[in-house]
Amino acid sequence: MEMAKVACVLYDDPVDGYPTAYARDGLPTLERYPGGQTLPTPKAIDFEPGALLGSVSGELGLRKFLEGQGHTLVVTSDKDGPDSVFERELVDAEIVISQPFWPAYLTAERIVKAARLKLAITAGIGSDHVDLQAAIDRGITVAEVTYCNSISVSEHVVMMILSLARNYIPSYQWVVKGGWNVADCVARSYDIEGMDIGTVGAGRIGTAVLRRLKPFDVKLHYTDRHRLPDEVAKELGVTFHQTAAEMVPVCDVVTINAPLHPETENLFNEAMIGKMKRGAYLVNTARGKICNRDAVARALESGQLAGYAGDVWFPQPAPKDHPWRSMPHHGMTPHISGSSLSAQARYAAGTREILECWFEGRPIREEYLIVSGGKLAGAGAHSYSAGDATRGSEEAAHFKT
Repeated sequence: MEMAKVACVLYDDPVDGYPTAYARDGLPTLERYPGGQTLPTPKAIDFEPGALLGSVSGELGLRKFLEGQGHTLVVTSDKDGPDSVFERELVDAEIVISQPFWPAYLTAERIVKAARLKLAITAGIGSDHVDLQAAIDRGITVAEVTYCNSISVSEHVVMMILSLARNYIPSYQWVVKGGWNVADCVARSYDIEGMDIGTVGAGRIGTAVLRRLKPFDVKLHYTDRHRLPDEVAKELGVTFHQTAAEMVPVCDVVTINAPLHPETENLFNEAMIGKMKRGAYLVNTARGKICNRDAVARALESGQLAGYAGDVWFPQPAPKDHPWRSMPHHGMTPHISGSSLSAQARYAAGTREILECWFEGRPIREEYLIVSGGKLAGAGAHSYSAGDATRGSEEAAHFKT
């Protein structure tokens, strides 16, 4: 077996240092994902589930495994700009690993420089930070850990819908300020009971969101390039719409749960937001580029949107002057919905499973594949269209300044 160099880009450790203890002991044991797909099946893991694995010191639990086989592992958080560690290490790396929360953007220009690159792994879900067309043209394999954090994200979506509608964040801030300002808190607070809620995308995450919202006695809607099975649609009582443009006028809340590719990029622009009900809420835990940055900020200022929440930005990390940090009535978080300690244990194990297959010459699970053999494959063929959604990612370097 040839020795490989693995370049791994992870987010920074906590500001007060890598944890020596955790808020809870261990994680619940899951048998399988909804629908029956098995959890990752590496031969072994060198980490404790529930540890912080996605930051630089966590190393996704991979160092012992990789170095034990004679491979080289380089881990950095310095990923943006021509002078970054990632840019330097990329030139002779065979494998690149990064997470969507702190993505190593593999643009066409970087792929040209990376003459030895054969495999790009997303530790998580969503490989739009790779120029998929360039990967197809160069015969690079792109893989992600399908389903590893779908339920994590769906929980975050429900939290954000309730947080916006109930005006949770400003109400919490009144407490911190020492107030008891009931009228200020409730003047923007509504029940979601009876509301119409629609998802753009009803794959693993979108369907999980619908399932979790059903007990709230809301009316459910979806649009997707694939129809839900009849029995699922009936069980959830969900209404199908051919396009997002047809769905959004009837919805009080719209949640976006679709991958980013050329067909979804800038889907929620001025025109689409203009079709929404005045005072609707928009929640985006999918990808920042699906929404037009400035159109969202303007809609919150005008009152067309009553609230916007999400945890995805473009680029990532978002520059300090990004308008989504300062616009009114928002509930933004950094990209964290799929990086809970629970999810990290699964995607670290899945990354290890993919690497074991790669080094042993065994096929990578079909459902993990995005690009293989010069074409879209597996989950990629189901959910993506070929092309590039990395344009503009160089702006992430502005986060440093």
